[in-house]
Amino acid sequence: MKYMLLIYADEQAWTDPERQECYGESTQLAHRLKSKGQYLAANPLQSVATATSVQVRNGKRLVTDGPFAETREQLGGYFLVEAGNLDEAIEIAGQIPGARKGTVEIRPVVEIPNLPAG
Repeated sequence: MKYMLLIYADEQAWTDPERQECYGESTQLAHRLKSKGQYLAANPLQSVATATSVQVRNGKRLVTDGPFAETREQLGGYFLVEAGNLDEAIEIAGQIPGARKGTVEIRPVVEIPNLPAG
């Protein structure tokens, strides 16, 4: 089963050197997961200051700067992995460096038939 591991943290909690170290550790984790056939994708996201949100209500599009909701922790990146079960996904999430300063949310992916391959 595919799991999306969403990494949330306060962007201000990381110094630039810590962030660069986190990226390096995340890259190493991605390579370990790939060697086990579990890696599907991973990327950090640009700062929440670059976010744009779109809503459509009554046929009208509303575009606003920033994330949809103001929260203490922001979505900072993700891993998309293949795991046999939730326990395996939890094990992987515990290895993500962002979990040390934030939260990793684990969500099973709904696989819709006939979507184009990535």
